[in-house]
Amino acid sequence: MKLSTKIAVIGAGHAGVEAALAAARMGVDTVLFTLSLDAVANMPCNPSIGGTAKGHLVYEIDALGGEMGRAADRVTLQSRTLNLGKGAAVYSKRIQADRRKYQHIMKHTLELTPNLRLIQAEIVEILTDNDPNHPQITGVRTHLGELWETSAVIIATGTHLGGRIFVGDVNYAAGPDGMLPANALTESLLSLGVKMMRFKTGTPARVKRSTIDFSVLELQPGEDNPLPYSQDNVEHLFYSMQQTPCHIVYTNEKTHNVILSNIKRSALYSGQIHGTGPRYCPSIEDKLVRFADKPRHQLFVEPMGEDNEEMYIQGFSTSLPPDVQYEMLRTLNGFENAEIMRYAYAIEYDCADPLQMLATLEFKQIGGLYGAGQFNGTSGYEEAAAQGLVAGINAARRVKGLDGIILSRSESYIGTLIDDLVTKGTHEPYRMMTSRSEYRLLLRQDNADARLTPIGYQNGLISQERYNAFLEKQELIKNEKERLENTHISMQKANDFLATFALPPIKSGCSLADLLRRPELTYADLAPVDSARAPLARRVLETVEIDIKYEGYIKRAFAEAQRQQKLEDKHLSPDTDYAAIRGLRLEAAQKLNAIKPLTIGQASRISGVNPADISVLLIWLGLK
Repeated sequence: MKLSTKIAVIGAGHAGVEAALAAARMGVDTVLFTLSLDAVANMPCNPSIGGTAKGHLVYEIDALGGEMGRAADRVTLQSRTLNLGKGAAVYSKRIQADRRKYQHIMKHTLELTPNLRLIQAEIVEILTDNDPNHPQITGVRTHLGELWETSAVIIATGTHLGGRIFVGDVNYAAGPDGMLPANALTESLLSLGVKMMRFKTGTPARVKRSTIDFSVLELQPGEDNPLPYSQDNVEHLFYSMQQTPCHIVYTNEKTHNVILSNIKRSALYSGQIHGTGPRYCPSIEDKLVRFADKPRHQLFVEPMGEDNEEMYIQGFSTSLPPDVQYEMLRTLNGFENAEIMRYAYAIEYDCADPLQMLATLEFKQIGGLYGAGQFNGTSGYEEAAAQGLVAGINAARRVKGLDGIILSRSESYIGTLIDDLVTKGTHEPYRMMTSRSEYRLLLRQDNADARLTPIGYQNGLISQERYNAFLEKQELIKNEKERLENTHISMQKANDFLATFALPPIKSGCSLADLLRRPELTYADLAPVDSARAPLARRVLETVEIDIKYEGYIKRAFAEAQRQQKLEDKHLSPDTDYAAIRGLRLEAAQKLNAIKPLTIGQASRISGVNPADISVLLIWLGLK
């Protein structure tokens, strides 16, 4: 029997799921291989989706036509918006998800998607043709010996690739949650010349709900009237959701004494673990060493599911042995009688150096081979899903004979994430943060659809019905902003209104937009002086208010983005030999030859390339 497919996706975690769905929905025959059908879209760490900058990624995934936001809305236990005390640019939605329901929804979505086959099998070898200069993908081989012919492969292996779990002085080959590891594929990739790295991550213990005394914990309720992630999900239905409370507890002196007195029993400090761990999500023993001056650390007690007794202790990741895990857990207030259902562990895994990839996520030296997710050195479900979506789109476009799409830094956090990976590389699990974007005021959650939905529509991932609704929403935003700018009220009326808020008077009439620009006032506050307003969806009003309040800052950010775009429009050939360009410093030439940037803008972001080198490149381009 001849087995063949246009695109093979390896791994059915968050990256693989989005990659396979995107390719199949674009009409390309796709096979998604997974080590276990029971682990599709698994959340081996915290069952939450979103958070600072990560929420932006989920909105962008949805805007492009991805699945994560749609599924997350359907399994939300609690929703909160982080950073509300800061500016609108960094508002970030985060939800606690029902882990098993999320997996069920994603697996069933895959099973019902045309052009997509979901198969339980381990891929042990990737095959290419015999071209010595630029080999092309020809197929993959499974552990059962099946050969699948294909012209594109997306690797989304998560932490399964060469996975090894560590608990105290015990370690063994395994994937997350004790699943199977993928041990053979690394050797195949090395034989193809792929440069690999070794990273590490970890997870805390899961504790039985009924053994925790919640009455002494700090309550963390969800927010009122949360908006859904997905534009496909109706706002007013989402408002009525019943939210599950989370809780907060703190480590104390006893906790710290237990951990520090046993720290040599941690796999992290006994010399067993050699992979690099995440800077922004360290284990609890690492926190105590790095932040020795802190008397306590905040921990979040969060449910794994609605009908599940497991509780996740966020911030308490460790690789200490089981007896120490029990001892340190029971020093926490309310956890004196706690029972562990799953022990915490650390896990090492293989991943690829992302500097080997183009911004399309295709490997530079192997045609048709793409990487996504933790395989590319990132950390987090959202980062993985975003890369998977882009890899899936670009693999499908390649099969169709089209050029790949590249999302820019000024239009998306997804573009920032990928550009950071392929231009700067990473020496630790990469996590998206709002501070990584120089255009964060332009890249808000509320305008993700305005930025990216046309791209999703052009690639067949946004339906005509949804696109029409998108166009209608943008028109409503435009019209309401114009109405507020053009609706004026008298000085007397304005001052009477301002007096109710104890705000200083003005000396002339003003527009409603002028009033809204005051930081103390909201759109809702203007109702007494705005009798002509029509009822509008909250999604519309949110963008209207932010656009008006931050208008000056937004204009400046947009001007800077346009200035930078001029550098992005100056293209460089991937065949350029930078050592032959007179005037370039040796370090710059070496770095440029290693990365092979596609634009002057990308070249300017390479570590070791300074403004003088960019000037040399611009002169050289002008002389060509």
